[in-house]
Amino acid sequence: MTTAISFENILTDITDGILTITINRESKLNALTLKTLQEIRTAMDSAANDAAVTGIILTGAGPKAFAAGADISEFAHFTEEQATRMSADGHDVMNSIENNTKVVIAAVNGFALGGGCELAMACHLRLASENAKFGQPEVNLGVPPGYGGTQRLIQLVGKGKGLELLLTGDAIDAQTALQHGLVNYVVPQEELLAKSREILMKVATKSPVAVSKVIKCVNDFYRPNVNGMQREIYEFGEAFSTEDFKEGTDAFLNKRKPNFPGK
Repeated sequence: MTTAISFENILTDITDGILTITINRESKLNALTLKTLQEIRTAMDSAANDAAVTGIILTGAGPKAFAAGADISEFAHFTEEQATRMSADGHDVMNSIENNTKVVIAAVNGFALGGGCELAMACHLRLASENAKFGQPEVNLGVPPGYGGTQRLIQLVGKGKGLELLLTGDAIDAQTALQHGLVNYVVPQEELLAKSREILMKVATKSPVAVSKVIKCVNDFYRPNVNGMQREIYEFGEAFSTEDFKEGTDAFLNKRKPNFPGK
């Protein structure tokens, strides 16, 4: 069970079926160590296989930062080979979040810079507090982003704005992020988790089978050499053999609320 796992750098809580993962390194502005990323992945992978979990919120401890980048002191002296492995491992973590069958919301409660911005972008939805800031400042360190930032940022905000942010290293505030489609909502910090929970509670009333299939279809749009339209045709057809489809159609025809079994 998700609740049985003990972590050093994150906190986990399950309430009303929603798993909240909190990066718990407030004194370091929740900077992402390699171990922290692996702990996040372990918690999310466990949640994906836990029937008690209907959705996931990822946030940071304290009022200042979601995750203010990777922990530079950890990799400043890496060799080229070590850096390549670090990037590949980071990509694996981000991909596992993006492909999670449960909806993952990044509740961005402050700075989301570098690896922190990449972590937020790997989540399915992003909500930001009014004090949040987003950026990919890696060019200031002499490297490009290494956890998928060059790819996901342009997917979300477009090539022109994405390139501008990647090349200048500039950070943008929450309202600008909303304007460019990087976040879904901006709310006061004290309402951030409640709004995230509200969205996940709404999604929890829908078919878990259909939700997971939507995630697969949307993600396939961005995969090279994969036909997203064919994926949709396959997932649509396969859904007709599920109990969720039978329940959903019966509920609709009989004018009642569905009670999806999730299979």
